[in-house]
Amino acid sequence: MSAEPTPPPAADATPPPAADAGSPMAVDATPPADNGRGEHEVVLRLTDVVKTFPGVRALDGVQLEVRAGEVHCLLGQNGAGKSTLIKILAGVHRPDAGRVEWLGQEVSFASPQAAMKAGIATIYQELDLVDHLSVAENVFLGQEPSRFGFVRRGLAATRTREVLRKLGHPEIPVRRLVGALPSAGKQVVSMARALSHEARLIIMDEPSAVLAHDEVGNLFRIIRELTAQGIAVIYISHRLEEIREIGDRVTVLKDGRTSAVDLPARTTPTRDLVSRMTGRSIEYVFPPRGETPATDVLLEVRGLARAREFADISFEVRAGEVVGIAGLVGSGRSELLETVFGARTPDAGTVTVAGRKLPAGSVAAAVKAGLGMAPEERKSQALLLAEPIYRNITLTTFGGYARAGFTDAAREQAEAGRIADALELRPRDVRRPVGTLSGGNQQKVVVGRWLLGETRLLLLDEPTRGVDVGARAELYQVIRDLAARGVGVLLVSSEVPEVLGLADRVLVMREGRIVRQAAAGDLTEDDVLDLVMAGSLHAAEDVLSEDASTEVTA
Repeated sequence: MSAEPTPPPAADATPPPAADAGSPMAVDATPPADNGRGEHEVVLRLTDVVKTFPGVRALDGVQLEVRAGEVHCLLGQNGAGKSTLIKILAGVHRPDAGRVEWLGQEVSFASPQAAMKAGIATIYQELDLVDHLSVAENVFLGQEPSRFGFVRRGLAATRTREVLRKLGHPEIPVRRLVGALPSAGKQVVSMARALSHEARLIIMDEPSAVLAHDEVGNLFRIIRELTAQGIAVIYISHRLEEIREIGDRVTVLKDGRTSAVDLPARTTPTRDLVSRMTGRSIEYVFPPRGETPATDVLLEVRGLARAREFADISFEVRAGEVVGIAGLVGSGRSELLETVFGARTPDAGTVTVAGRKLPAGSVAAAVKAGLGMAPEERKSQALLLAEPIYRNITLTTFGGYARAGFTDAAREQAEAGRIADALELRPRDVRRPVGTLSGGNQQKVVVGRWLLGETRLLLLDEPTRGVDVGARAELYQVIRDLAARGVGVLLVSSEVPEVLGLADRVLVMREGRIVRQAAAGDLTEDDVLDLVMAGSLHAAEDVLSEDASTEVTA
């Protein structure tokens, strides 16, 4: 494979209709700094691109310019138009108006195959790999090397090894089924497939969403190696700290329009990025804490333990209090939450709610006592994606809408509609399939489910994972509003600023134990990081790298 393939001809491209002038936007007036790779060739330029769907103008005069050898970050809330823009570049949709130029030629890709043939590869958040095929078969899917009509599997395996070596992952077995690989390994396979097509531009949609901390570092290493070869990367993420670390320039979308272009990724203040995305300042992201101190103990955990997961866990959550749990992946945070909720049975210890001890390992007893939970994997563990919004909201109270063997659907929808209004769900039509909602609105549905009952304590595991900045602010306000009503909240988050900004008190976990309990205002981000690392960064890295190595080579 050539490191810098010659520009391919425009594939299956027809000129789109012209567009009206685009809307005003913010433009950084400073000339772009050299990214250290000496690359300034514009490989992709979008001018006044428009795309409409029935009743929705998804893109309205969007502008974008991407240069060879740069990481161009695309930011925006859910619903801002990022997905539609990606699909236009990937050949899934064609623009209604505007101009798309690829390698200096105007194009409108008729299919994903045409976009890939032209040198644009897309790695979606939901990886489009075939689990029952091998690594090599996935890498060369649709372009298998052949001779006299026969697929040359040996040659495909050899070429796959070459690509994996260039990506720094020669250890991945090319004949292993992709379904046996962890998320990080599958992502490497997706990148290998892009390189096998000699991509000049790779679009990465939330690539770090399913990765552990050390795996994100490896992802960034691969991206830097790709850009050093002159390959351009469009990087989409909700995590602003990642944008600063890996990005060169930023384009921001808001409501289908370009609200900012050419912002320097490393120096643009966070408050400016948030303001461009949401239309409001960052001061409103974390709502103020309640002024009335919580007094009544709602949840009491004493001596809770579960083999190889956590030990000797004791803490309290008071009515109206938000308690956050910080710690590394694998520290026992999620397992603790599931045990409190009755989804796992402890080996020792007690869980008491409002003075009454709960039977161990009983979700039904926990729900009856007033506990509700939003798990980390909402799509697979908490939602029926094909079912309507109202049915997902009423899932835990469904029996209350049945009369004489018939369901009172009108009452069910009315109750769900009330919750949707209270949580400012968008769109408000509760008859729509919940799978069509953005991540933030799906999370609102999971939380809203527990508002229909008499929930006194809400357990939240990674409540804002995959949720954009604007929707996060809304979820934070929902959590604070619940606390103001006397509901206790126990949340787990991998993002230390989120824990410190939202919680009243913080529990820091390390290796299955609570090593510090303190008021959020008494801790800094560095304090928490020092605690979870136990003062030994090397020890934490050893654990993480061992886990990653086991997963990839298993």
